[in-house]
Amino acid sequence: MTRGFKEKLGEGGYGTVYKGKLQSGRDAAVKMLSKPKAGGQDFMNEVATIGRIHHVNVVGLVGYCVEGIKRALVYDFMPNGSLDKYISTSQEGSPLLSWQRKYDIILGVARGIGYLHRGCDVRILHFDIKPHNILLDENFIPKISDFGLAKLYPTDKSIVTLTAARGTIGYVAPELISRSIGAISYKADVYSFGMLLMEMLDLKRNEVANEENSSQYFPYYIYDKFNKGKEIVVDEGANDDEKKIARKLSLIALWCIQTNPIQRPSMSKVVEMLEGEVEVLQVPPQPL
Repeated sequence: MTRGFKEKLGEGGYGTVYKGKLQSGRDAAVKMLSKPKAGGQDFMNEVATIGRIHHVNVVGLVGYCVEGIKRALVYDFMPNGSLDKYISTSQEGSPLLSWQRKYDIILGVARGIGYLHRGCDVRILHFDIKPHNILLDENFIPKISDFGLAKLYPTDKSIVTLTAARGTIGYVAPELISRSIGAISYKADVYSFGMLLMEMLDLKRNEVANEENSSQYFPYYIYDKFNKGKEIVVDEGANDDEKKIARKLSLIALWCIQTNPIQRPSMSKVVEMLEGEVEVLQVPPQPL
């Protein structure tokens, strides 16, 4: 199916992904898991979680294989790869996304996370939302992937019990690191989404670097802009609609990365904010 594992699509702590072709002729992505963790719990997590999800913004699981200690997951192939290659500040040649396309991707991701939290018969918490785990199909429709860290809970249970922090540094919610900040809940995914949004805005590279106080913590810098009544400049040639999108996304990101999880909106509220008018959005409380 993978033609001898010739075409590698990606690699990470979870294992390696190769391009394959099903008997029907359809392209697929085959994730060969590295040594199973916790007795293969990450593999079982992914199969059990994604097998019950059917949403346009969640990657589709075609099947799985188990042979001895080898485990593989077969997914729909996403020809445009992962979101990180379009927003990575380390890649000078990264393809640029228009502001409208950025907005459409962000809205799709928000709807996908909202479905995980509220749309299934169980509540699914992803715990690893980041650009690398957002795949893009041929039409740039985003698909949430990699459910190896996901946890399933009854829909009426809002507080989560975890034995250890999980997620990726830079995206992991503060309450997962210090329990004194607040209870762990679906709001951890909201925080990760906010950090993803911050990275997609790419303001840190484009604008903060040009300021005198370039060492200022990025969210504080945005607060300063808003409090002084200044525009968040996306680029010199930005039109009014693009400036509105930048302001809307910046405000929503600030709401999502509130330190106190209680102050963060739910993902259904985030979708509502994204679809609404920017003029009604308020600047969230500034962290001390």
